[in-house]
Amino acid sequence: MEQMLSAFQCDLSSISSEIQTLQEQSVAMNLRLKNRQAVRSQLSQLVDELVVPATMISTILETPVTEQEFLEQLHELNSKINYVKEQAFRETMACADVQHVLEKLKVKAVTKIREFVLQKIYSFRKPMTNYQIPQNALLKYRFFYQFLLGNERAVAQELREQYVETMSKIYLSYFKSYTSRLMKIQYEEVAEKDDLMGVEDTAKKGFFSKPSLKNRNTIFTLGNRGAVIGAAELEGPIIVPHTAQKSDVRYPFESLFRSQHYALLDNSCREYLFLCDFFMVTGPSAQDLFNAVMGKTLTMFLKHMDAYACDCYDSIAIFLCIHIVLRFRAIMAKRNIPAVDKYWETLLEILWPRFEYVLELNIQSIQNTDPQKLGFLDTRPHYITRRYAEFSSAIVSINQTFPNEKTHALLGQLQVGGAGWGPGVRGGAQASGRAPVTPVLPLTAQVEVENFVLRVAAEFSSRKEQLIFLINNYDMMLGVLMERAVEESKEVEGFQQLLSARTQEFIEEILSPPFGGMIAFVKESEALIEKGQLERLRGEEARVTQLVRGFSSTWKASVEALSQDVMRSFSNFKNGTSIIQGALTQLIQYYHRFHKVLSQPPLRALPARTELINIHHLMVELKKHKPNF
Repeated sequence: MEQMLSAFQCDLSSISSEIQTLQEQSVAMNLRLKNRQAVRSQLSQLVDELVVPATMISTILETPVTEQEFLEQLHELNSKINYVKEQAFRETMACADVQHVLEKLKVKAVTKIREFVLQKIYSFRKPMTNYQIPQNALLKYRFFYQFLLGNERAVAQELREQYVETMSKIYLSYFKSYTSRLMKIQYEEVAEKDDLMGVEDTAKKGFFSKPSLKNRNTIFTLGNRGAVIGAAELEGPIIVPHTAQKSDVRYPFESLFRSQHYALLDNSCREYLFLCDFFMVTGPSAQDLFNAVMGKTLTMFLKHMDAYACDCYDSIAIFLCIHIVLRFRAIMAKRNIPAVDKYWETLLEILWPRFEYVLELNIQSIQNTDPQKLGFLDTRPHYITRRYAEFSSAIVSINQTFPNEKTHALLGQLQVGGAGWGPGVRGGAQASGRAPVTPVLPLTAQVEVENFVLRVAAEFSSRKEQLIFLINNYDMMLGVLMERAVEESKEVEGFQQLLSARTQEFIEEILSPPFGGMIAFVKESEALIEKGQLERLRGEEARVTQLVRGFSSTWKASVEALSQDVMRSFSNFKNGTSIIQGALTQLIQYYHRFHKVLSQPPLRALPARTELINIHHLMVELKKHKPNF
């Protein structure tokens, strides 16, 4: 029994040692499992990324680049190439097994992509091609360029250069031919250096000189030309030259300018967005690429505008072009495309000085006009003042539609006589049309026109005719200005003051012949009353009696004659009626003052006082003479 138990004891001790051994083996196996699982997760990703499946090879080699499948496999190939580069950097040995395969696939993909993109670029060059269609097709495959940029920069650069060269030529050729065709449908009659505000219509020219414009006034009149900056026309369809030629339609320069630059604006926006999208550029690099494509075209445009501006004497056309530029610049800013900003600035640098120069020529032409050479003069509004009024209202009304700091500054200089003009000359009624000897002051168009009107008025012998001429001209200028300009504008205010002053003087002038004796007596008597010298009125009984009886017997006929004379003298019926009303009101005031003088103690007892007409009766009678308007 003892032996048997000892044997059991020995067996049990051996089992416990076996259990301990098994336990140790189990722990070791568990650790190995964990290690293998950790390796597997990393190794499987590595293997997945490194393995090049057969489908990828066949797709890259055989499928056309336009297929969606090719694009998907290209994305996959790109990620594998990048992964292998990353692992090679970490010195992963397995990379060596796949590098040559990936390199061959990359070369094949690059070759196919290069051929496809070049083919698309070359398709732009075919005559009559709408290049926007292949451009849109390229945008679908913008990843191709991204792939080339990451893997074969030399090919990417080649494609970019090819695109820039091709599109640069296409745009230049398109805009060059479009511009030359547009210029053929411009109005044949354009303003020349002799077509200025102050040039006489009757001026004789040399034997060989060209005939001037049939109607010079149209250069200074806005008419329907302002429609070009209206909402409907500004972004309307561009002019098609051959259609216009077939139907024999002609356009002013500003319409051609709008059409030309709207085409430029539209193409520039499209091109800039395409370049940013396809070639993946932003900021200054996008601007540089755009300049490479559109630079030649923009230079051609600037040369064309420079040549046109040098020979342009139509200031309204230039001013409308300036406003078209300001509006187009605002449109591009709204679209957030800065591509052509520099071009707009350069264009304005060409147009502004020319506008100022032509305006200065017009001012000088008014300065140098000799009223004695103007031929027959009458008291109606003069054609030179009408030109100024039309021109001034055109400029002010155009500017009101799109206020701009530079425009405000320049117009401020024109109205106030700012320093924008360079050397001006001393003007005034004394200038009598002779050329100035020394440049003294910068002058404004408005001041010169006022001086001109005064110079012409001085040619009339009677003061009455002078005043009729001045009132007719001021009234006409005011009427034209108020049609288009805001009533608060400085020009309107200035002419209103001038018209009011001259009208008042004219009323005194026309009341003088029939009622001058009474008016003179009233003024003398009031002066004596003010000084307290009433006794001096005692000797005036005979004069007063004559004045009272004279007024009573002749006032109706005099008022009638005065009314007819005024209506004949003034071309504006409304202005004539207001002058008659002013004259009758003034007459009533004078007669009322006459009554007051006669009520003074020295004259109160005069028998002639009974013959005075009652003021209210006179007012009722005079109302009958007021013209109904």
